[in-house]
Amino acid sequence: MFSLTAEYALRAMACLALAPGRLVPTPNLAGQTKVPPNYLAKVLQLLAAADLITGRRGVGGGYKLARPAGEITLLEVIRAVTQVERIRACPLGLPTHGTNLCPLHRKVDEAAAAVIELYGRTTLADLLADPNRPRPLCEVPGAPTMSATLTVDGTAAKPAVRR
Repeated sequence: MFSLTAEYALRAMACLALAPGRLVPTPNLAGQTKVPPNYLAKVLQLLAAADLITGRRGVGGGYKLARPAGEITLLEVIRAVTQVERIRACPLGLPTHGTNLCPLHRKVDEAAAAVIELYGRTTLADLLADPNRPRPLCEVPGAPTMSATLTVDGTAAKPAVRR
């Protein structure tokens, strides 16, 4: 339903939520999220432009969440990199339709409304709080598994879990 860029943004933000208040170097973040480093750099720029993350260049640099994980919704992350909006008028621009959507576009609008509602009430902290899945990301077959801690400059950062 969403672009690969949105998927990468969600992965990066979920991993940053595991290291609250700590800078995570881009190479570490790329390894943990399985996102190509060059692509990740572009995604991180978009997230920074949306004031969702802050960064510092150079030795000891990296990125961290701009606000606590409990204050950042998945919808904010998605909207930082792509559009997700309700359909207000016929997407084909047919003047005879106006705001009276056809059955197809009405269903597309209903799906958009459901996604907006769900992602708008789900925070990054909610992803970390699931007792059945202590990690917010999928395991990738054949790849090193992501532990419940994120490596930050060679040290382990414990995840912040809201209960």
